[in-house]
Amino acid sequence: MAAPQPEPGRCAYFVARKKRFCRMVPALGRRFCGEHGQQEKENDRKRIPCPLDPKHTVYEDQLQKHLKKCNSREKPKPVYFVQDINAGLKDVAEIPEKQVTLSSLSKEEIENLIIKLKKATNGLELDLKEQILSHKALHEALNDPKNGESAFKHLKQQASILGNMEKLHLLGPGRCFIEFGAGRGKLSHWVDVALQDVEDIQFLLVERATTRFKVDGKHKKRDSVFERLQVDIQHLCLNKVPSLEKKRLPVVGIGKHLCGAATDLALRCLVESYATCCEGENEEPAAKRPKNDKTEMAAKSSADNERNKEDVKPVAGIVIALCCHHKCDWTHYVGREFFQSVGLGPIEFHYFQRMSSWATCGMRETVTSTSEESEDHANNTEEHDQPYSKTESGFDTLQGLPIEERKEIGALCKLLIDHGRIKYLQQRGYRATLQYYTESAVSLENVLLTAVPDLSSTQKTVLQFPVSLRITATQSSSQYWKKIPKNT
Repeated sequence: MAAPQPEPGRCAYFVARKKRFCRMVPALGRRFCGEHGQQEKENDRKRIPCPLDPKHTVYEDQLQKHLKKCNSREKPKPVYFVQDINAGLKDVAEIPEKQVTLSSLSKEEIENLIIKLKKATNGLELDLKEQILSHKALHEALNDPKNGESAFKHLKQQASILGNMEKLHLLGPGRCFIEFGAGRGKLSHWVDVALQDVEDIQFLLVERATTRFKVDGKHKKRDSVFERLQVDIQHLCLNKVPSLEKKRLPVVGIGKHLCGAATDLALRCLVESYATCCEGENEEPAAKRPKNDKTEMAAKSSADNERNKEDVKPVAGIVIALCCHHKCDWTHYVGREFFQSVGLGPIEFHYFQRMSSWATCGMRETVTSTSEESEDHANNTEEHDQPYSKTESGFDTLQGLPIEERKEIGALCKLLIDHGRIKYLQQRGYRATLQYYTESAVSLENVLLTAVPDLSSTQKTVLQFPVSLRITATQSSSQYWKKIPKNT
């Protein structure tokens, strides 16, 4: 039987679904209509996985063109990218090659870990102070009935963070606010609203991923400068950010729910990479002996400068809401020295950071709830209140451990990890504290880390910054910073 042929003057494309040829009339001199001519041409083309990201495909004949615009291509590194500048530990030999999961440990091994934990936390301040504050900048939003329960919880946290910043006199003019893990940039938005009548304000929003629905656009008509840095904190060198290098404003590091190792990377970025470099820039060579009558005055001024070098703190303050301790990493952790001082090492750290999840999501009544209830719980859970995981938390091993005791152990793990961060900051000249900044009903991750330069309480200490901005320890946030000549 002869193969079917298209009708004369009709499209030669066979429509398999209709089991007949297309009845459209092709253009003069062509065998196929406009639609099927392109389709047949594409049918003859071969699609291959993209070599940059095999998750998507591309036409083989269009590969070279695609590689030039593929979103997965390696983009030029920004000037402030310095590989692993904030990474921390360089000696990989100190990290065990293979970590055993918590659930695979015996009951005796778990009990030994708990004994070590309680011994290490003995003497630490277990009851943190409550600093649940608010700020007038968010009063209208907090009382807006259009905001749902989830939005209200976030607003309460942001209001308390701003309240704590104001209490530490960190809300003022002549500052550069760096929001780590910025996401949509909501926290920076409210800081800007709180400082709407203040001049000379700069915002740097650090986020490694591209983010939708950013609120940065709301500030385009304002005097405040908003700049996004799309880079991992691990590779961020603040000294090479052009806008910060130009203005040299005192820096305030902020963050809301900065997950696990990101907190350690941010602290090292501020306290080591940035502050140390700025202090090095402030060091000036010894002045030559003048040949005039002002020798004594110059010598006195030089002595004052040497004395003030000890008080140089380019970082005016740090305010970070902590979370996700189970995502911490010994490689990046800033409190390794503290851990080792209490007889602990990377192995104990690995288990303690896993056990920390017991404080916020471990073995509550929701574990035995129905699937429908579990789904509702997941939808209403705070952004960083992660659902419970049997494997990570060692549920099978600890069937006999009461719920409250497990939560207490998880809280001790969090406290121990955070105390290492406090010690790290204190050793570098900061007065660092931990406090509850919101109720546990609002967020289970409700601990705020704050740090300001540790100034002497017996005298007014002058802070010197790279831009020659000085402020005394007794000035309030409403007072403007005074610019003075460098050599006074």
